[in-house]
Amino acid sequence: MQLYDPTTSGPQRELLRAPPLTSLDGKTIGILENGKLNATEMLRELARLFEDRHGCKVHAAYSKSNASAPAPAQILKKAAEEVDFLITGLGD
Repeated sequence: MQLYDPTTSGPQRELLRAPPLTSLDGKTIGILENGKLNATEMLRELARLFEDRHGCKVHAAYSKSNASAPAPAQILKKAAEEVDFLITGLGD
């Protein structure tokens, strides 16, 4: 068993946000589905709206098997290399 002192702060991490997109026109979309019922269908419909309204292209669908856990780092790394932005959401 490992115990942690709740009165101390953890190690400081430097996190950087991605710069905002200046436009959605012609961007490549990735879909990150969470394994919940209807998630893929809902996200594909949302992606179609981006295609229709902004000329985006859906490149890939990425999956994470646990809706309550973060996506694995290797999935996010691959997505960052392949698409301009991700859309995700719950399906229930």
